[in-house]
Amino acid sequence: QVQLVESGGGLVQAGGSLRLSCAASGTIFSINFMGWYRQAPGKQRELVAGIIGSGSTNYTDSVKGRFTISRDNAKNTVYLQMNSLKPEDTAVYYCYAFSARDYWGQGTQVTVSS
Repeated sequence: QVQLVESGGGLVQAGGSLRLSCAASGTIFSINFMGWYRQAPGKQRELVAGIIGSGSTNYTDSVKGRFTISRDNAKNTVYLQMNSLKPEDTAVYYCYAFSARDYWGQGTQVTVSS
């Protein structure tokens, strides 16, 4: 079993920055993929950014150039640095990991005021 614990959400003004962290713990043999999803009210959950063990990353178009995902393999922790935040980034952000199956964090609220 893998547990994911997120931190770093909050309220910020448009143009501001936040950094999300997600620490994985438990029985971890190999986490192939870690990422961040978000879900805004009335919308489907979407993949914001992902990173694999080699360090290769991918981003949804709306956050390219503003968000950066990184991973500390020694700590089994993934980060999401969010800069130039916009009101449309407001959502609950979920950490995700794949290690033989899907694992999800509990979610952290990010609210960007205009």
